[in-house]
Amino acid sequence: MAETAEPSGSSSDSRAQDVTPNFNFVVPKNEIIINPDMGKWKRSQAYADYIGFVLTLNEGVKGKKLSCEYTVSQTVEKLLVLLDTLDRWIDETPPVDQPSRFGNQAFRTWYSTLDKNAEALVAAVLPADKQAAAPEIAVYLKESVGNQTRIDYGTGHEAAFAAFLCCLCKVGALQVDDRLAMVFKVFDRYLQVMRKLQKTYRMEPAGSQGVWGLDDFQFLPFIWGSSQFIDHPTLEPRHFIDKKVVNDNHQDYMFLECIKFINEMKTGPFAEHSNQLWNISAVPSWSKVNQGLIKMYKAECLEKFPVIQHFKFGSLLSIQPVKP
Repeated sequence: MAETAEPSGSSSDSRAQDVTPNFNFVVPKNEIIINPDMGKWKRSQAYADYIGFVLTLNEGVKGKKLSCEYTVSQTVEKLLVLLDTLDRWIDETPPVDQPSRFGNQAFRTWYSTLDKNAEALVAAVLPADKQAAAPEIAVYLKESVGNQTRIDYGTGHEAAFAAFLCCLCKVGALQVDDRLAMVFKVFDRYLQVMRKLQKTYRMEPAGSQGVWGLDDFQFLPFIWGSSQFIDHPTLEPRHFIDKKVVNDNHQDYMFLECIKFINEMKTGPFAEHSNQLWNISAVPSWSKVNQGLIKMYKAECLEKFPVIQHFKFGSLLSIQPVKP
């Protein structure tokens, strides 16, 4: 295996947990109700923490393959068990026969299973002295899998999963040493489960911009995936539209895993069904692609009211303004 597991009895349970600040845990709620509230979001501690988290992971994976060496802590192992459970529930909840081709209603049955069990799943990941955080953090897990009513999934749901991981860091369950495993193990496994959900229940893209959006469902793996390619000796942005390059290298690069999934799900010329990505293939370097995608993520996702109106705020990701 590429990763190295921490020996049992290692310091993983005691690492830095006493230095985490004390939180009065609450059930997160919506705070961005009308468009003018977006100013509150951009000034909030939650925004600073969230974008800081995304950029920290972006820096951590720079120039590294999915198969590189990294430690896997007990918390990461527990998160993988959680995601395996979600995957198993898909197998146990097959799609139902219905007239509509999209939005299979069996998703609602699957979601209700998660809804009932989310707190227990999160509690199993948290250390003993942080169990009180489970109800707050579980909300982000439930928000990360798509919308139960509309049976859709988009970048706001993906952001909820990144927020879920960010919260686990804030309570000390995940550590700085877990950075690579968070992206290469946990987030990569999350993507696999989300793709299975999208395919099994024919989920609609939430707020899709069609061919003018980057992707129907995801954004973060393109950011972190482009960072993996920075300073690559041979593979340049122009190569990712070559199916052979994708098929030969997708096991090592998150960006190519995303392209492979698009190639499987869509037909016709790549330039037509994924115009934004096609344009990105003309950018000369991966560092420029990475910088451009971060800028685009802020503008198209984090600064868009239809996305952020669904984001939830609690004690860990607070709507309070950043302290000067």
